Amino acid sequence: MAHRTHRPRIAAVLAAAVLAATVLASAANAAPQRRGLGEEALAVAAGLAHYNEDAPGTNDWSCRPSAAHPQPVVLLNGTGANMMLNWHYFGPKLKQQGYCLFALNYGDTGRGPLKALGDIPTSAGEVAAFVDRVLAATGARQVDLLGHSQGGGVLPRWYLRFDGGTDPADPRLNKVAKLIGIAPSNHGSDLDGLGPALNAIGFFATTTALNGGPALHQQLKGSWVNTTVDAGGDTQPGVDYTVISTRDDMVVTPYTVQALTAGPGATVHNEVVQDVCHSLLPIVVTHVGMAFSPTVLGMVEDALDPSVAHSKPCDPLSDAG
Repeated sequence: MAHRTHRPRIAAVLAAAVLAATVLASAANAAPQRRGLGEEALAVAAGLAHYNEDAPGTNDWSCRPSAAHPQPVVLLNGTGANMMLNWHYFGPKLKQQGYCLFALNYGDTGRGPLKALGDIPTSAGEVAAFVDRVLAATGARQVDLLGHSQGGGVLPRWYLRFDGGTDPADPRLNKVAKLIGIAPSNHGSDLDGLGPALNAIGFFATTTALNGGPALHQQLKGSWVNTTVDAGGDTQPGVDYTVISTRDDMVVTPYTVQALTAGPGATVHNEVVQDVCHSLLPIVVTHVGMAFSPTVLGMVEDALDPSVAHSKPCDPLSDAG
């Protein structure tokens, strides 16, 4: 009986430690990434204080796509983050490039600044309704999806396959032209090999109870969500996919599970940030740091508009855009 009493406590401590480590990693990442306080530290502060507010550069509902950038870009944050935190750096940079940007806090379980924790298929329905709203407001025929972690992986893939993002009978009617995933949770993580052990001590049951939603558990290797969305192939006809990974990812692991295989009528570009910048220090481009990297920003800009070669600086103190 003693073990049953202590196991939930241990799992609760581990859950708190994971959340604390994420914030501390963000703060530590900030120093080499940018001058001054660092974009990640600023984003964490903004995300905690203004978590229900729009990220800079997003949700201008009067924005009309230009001929150069005909698709509005819908931004999807990662698990436990929110739109303000996740897109605090990329939002203004992409807005300066002339994109119409839109973002939402999906999967809200009422845990303050921690979003994207809810049931992933339910969150996909929220994304579907939001995309329809963006298309109606802008008059565009399609959107591009840009997401980080859950928001770049299993969530949009579920939307594309099951919630109307694509039309398998006629890809010309697809609502999505591109899916760009930054460190995406495409095929389920083993959490650096710790997944089975954490599951055995009740970690995921406890975190689900604490945060009110199963999104973390649903992104584990072999989960029913991953198994369902992977059945029948990785891609949908008519969609252009880009995966941007880091070899230093310690969340969606091994990082190779992020890659996609192109099915009929789809295109896939699997890219690794260290192949662009061989000199990047591990602390600069971790799973969290990908959304604050000038190098990754340039890779995203290339994916959104391959007609232009965008700057992808390898100096960690540089400021792209």
